[in-house]
Amino acid sequence: MIGKVATGTVTDINEQAYYVQIAGQTYALPKVEVTQEETPALGSQVAGFIYENKQKKRMMTQFWPVAGPDQYGWGKVTQTRRDLGVFVDIGLPDKDVVISEDDLPFEASRWPRPDDQLLVRLETDLKDRIWAKLADEKIFEQLSQNFPDNLNNKNIAGTVYSSRPIGAFVITDEYYLAFVHSSQSYQPLRLGEHITGRVIGASKYGRLNLSVLPRSYEEIDDDAQMLLVSLQREATKTLPFSDASSPEEIKAHFGISKGAFKRAIGHLLKANLIVEDKAAGTISLLEQGEE
Repeated sequence: MIGKVATGTVTDINEQAYYVQIAGQTYALPKVEVTQEETPALGSQVAGFIYENKQKKRMMTQFWPVAGPDQYGWGKVTQTRRDLGVFVDIGLPDKDVVISEDDLPFEASRWPRPDDQLLVRLETDLKDRIWAKLADEKIFEQLSQNFPDNLNNKNIAGTVYSSRPIGAFVITDEYYLAFVHSSQSYQPLRLGEHITGRVIGASKYGRLNLSVLPRSYEEIDDDAQMLLVSLQREATKTLPFSDASSPEEIKAHFGISKGAFKRAIGHLLKANLIVEDKAAGTISLLEQGEE
């Protein structure tokens, strides 16, 4: 019964709420959550979405959530917990719903962060716990629109709805299907992340192919690309090197001269791919969207 719209009978009223009985259970309907024109009275029938709030109290609201058992809606990520999953705001008062860790990418780098957006529906288990379930590929295919032929080399924004080792699947703001191959992103794109990419083609599967690499990335040399790969492999995305490092240290670690190292850093700084902390003597990967 929990997690859907239901109709019940008003059995009690106080200054703050109406109390509605449905199948032997009583739900509190706060007066501020009533949207119907006719004021509920004792014995009258009222309908609302029923759920259990954070305090484990059974509640009803007439402000429908953005998602339901048979309805998909965009929810905003509010919190992540590696031992449980991701909490999503679907518009319920004092209640976020969880996407189980079992439904999320294995790698933590691909998990959503707060404020990312996910398309979900609701599902209630046998213990009356409401879970959010991610929309699958078929849902996005049903929602998608055909894209025009004149988008090549243009920037287009969208949301990642699936993040895998091979790359990220995206629904654009115009509801075109798109794909970012892992080679076209210098770090994994998160599930739910809103990105802007450049159209570099179209696949035979009816998707736009996007790149989120800066255009200036195409101009950097092999040494700069080697530095990028080295940074990507570090958990902290930081290396203890800078243009003040000794030629011997640079040669031992990277196998290139200090002059080549400094040129590579210069290219990456110009392309806004890294930041340099001269005081700490480090270089760090710049996350997409940072300045």
